[in-house]
Amino acid sequence: MSVQPINPAGGSKPRVAVLFGGRSSEHSVSCVTAAGVLEAIDHSKYDVVPIGIARNGQWSLASVDPGQWSLRAEALPEITAGDETVVISSEGSSQELVSHSPNAMPRSLGRIDVVLPLLHGPFGEDGTLQGLLEMADVRYVGAGVLASAVGMDKHYMKVVFESAGLTVGPYEVITDRQWKRDAEGCLERACRLTFPLFVKPARAGSSIGITRVAEPSELRAAVETARRHDPKVVVEAGITGREIEVAVLQGRGYDDPRTSQPGEIAVNHDGHEWYDFEAKYVDGAAAELSCPADLPDAVTTRVRELAAVAFEAVGGEGLSRVDFFYTPDGDLVINEINTMPGFTPISMYPQMWAKSGLPYTELIDELISLALERPTGLR
Repeated sequence: MSVQPINPAGGSKPRVAVLFGGRSSEHSVSCVTAAGVLEAIDHSKYDVVPIGIARNGQWSLASVDPGQWSLRAEALPEITAGDETVVISSEGSSQELVSHSPNAMPRSLGRIDVVLPLLHGPFGEDGTLQGLLEMADVRYVGAGVLASAVGMDKHYMKVVFESAGLTVGPYEVITDRQWKRDAEGCLERACRLTFPLFVKPARAGSSIGITRVAEPSELRAAVETARRHDPKVVVEAGITGREIEVAVLQGRGYDDPRTSQPGEIAVNHDGHEWYDFEAKYVDGAAAELSCPADLPDAVTTRVRELAAVAFEAVGGEGLSRVDFFYTPDGDLVINEINTMPGFTPISMYPQMWAKSGLPYTELIDELISLALERPTGLR
């Protein structure tokens, strides 16, 4: 293939492709995350190339203006497909971005040193993108193929946590085959759990497709709502407890994972029964983060230890946010791990690190540095 270079990157600055959008229901959330990163990343230190992925999977160059991707009252941000398609071309130890347009020669957009994949949900956070980047021999920020896949699937996540000795709340899994063959049997199994129940798509995030179910008559509709986002559904028993979260950052070299001070989400229950999508992203007064959380010293130490255990259990790399319930009996029940948590300046993960002494811009820098140090391939 003949490639015509146009304005290839020069100098020695690492070249970072910020990848966002994607095919999942969390497309707009990913754009909002990218807006925060594009604003905060040190442009004097990195050559930043924003690449948007439309809902049909097409990659294209995107605006570097954070305002283009911010959450706005009138509309959620959206990547639209166009005539241009960007691909990663890999030959030996050289990786570059190449643009393809109809009736035009392919043009080089220059080398790429590392990808910052700010994608949430399937086809971005679930190991599929990570596998593509591994095959292209491109370094990238965050968890690898297996950790991403396990961290995305709330079913297998729980299986891994239980095998690592972590306490997991009661749950049932409803697969697509089970639902189509015996929906009544699935509902009967789920109803054995203690209400209220939380019915969730097994492989989605940002509270999209989740329903709080107070009584059995509401369960079928909740399962159908979750199935619109994922044919596999997880039904969890509601747990009474405070919501405690810990941000985890991979250690340098062979060092242990680093953990932030724990944070606590306090939801304004006048407007929201639980920490749903509106409370997370739309209603700024819906929830408040306390960090460090007001916990006994022994509990603070323990929840940080357990967060590191969860990170290691899934084979985490780069970053993760680990969520727990702290029950009135003093138990710490793990809820989930998020291998690419929300990353806007007001998101829990950056806020907890900021409260722990690592500001947002420096956190981005540390994540890129970790990715550049890490080899691709088996490790």
